[in-house]
Amino acid sequence: MSPTHAAQAGQTADAQSRPRVEGEREQEVLDAAIDILAEVGYDRLTMDAVAARAKASKATLYRRWNGKAQLVIDALTSQKEPMTAPDTGTLRGDLLGAFCGMGGLTDSRQVAILGSVITAMARDTEFAEAFRRDFIGPKKAITTEMFRRAQERGEIRDDLDLELVAAALPGIVLHRTFLLGDPPTEELIAKVVDQLILPAVTRG
Repeated sequence: MSPTHAAQAGQTADAQSRPRVEGEREQEVLDAAIDILAEVGYDRLTMDAVAARAKASKATLYRRWNGKAQLVIDALTSQKEPMTAPDTGTLRGDLLGAFCGMGGLTDSRQVAILGSVITAMARDTEFAEAFRRDFIGPKKAITTEMFRRAQERGEIRDDLDLELVAAALPGIVLHRTFLLGDPPTEELIAKVVDQLILPAVTRG
């Protein structure tokens, strides 16, 4: 065997021998990525740092993820419980149920993580596309479904642009959080729902 072929064979054997990241080990890596994301933000997160925190080799991470954008998206989606739209019988109850508490706008860790990726979305188109599709997309779909059900109950107007109104509540609350410094409390969310959202969408 020539030296070149021997080297190629060695590289192939080495690649095959490196452990794959899966199961509990995969979740450990994803948890490490979330911790670092919350600590330093997306821009300063590196594959080296995640590998070190998870006690894994960088080569092992690259066997599973092609870069930090894919890793961070998988880490973000791994933190979420299976999403279902609350069905309380009223739009107000559904909105408060969805946006207050764990995983909602009053979940300080979730909001901190969201804040850590906002600047990256303006510069990293690959990450922005994946984040909007895989993280924001499911949340937006659930909110739209709550408004659609309210429409079917006759609770709100039929002429609404549901895509537009579905983004109103999180848009207002997050604007106040990141730009005005108001914490996203249950009281703030209830005020936005009662004073802005419901008057805008209900009949009469």
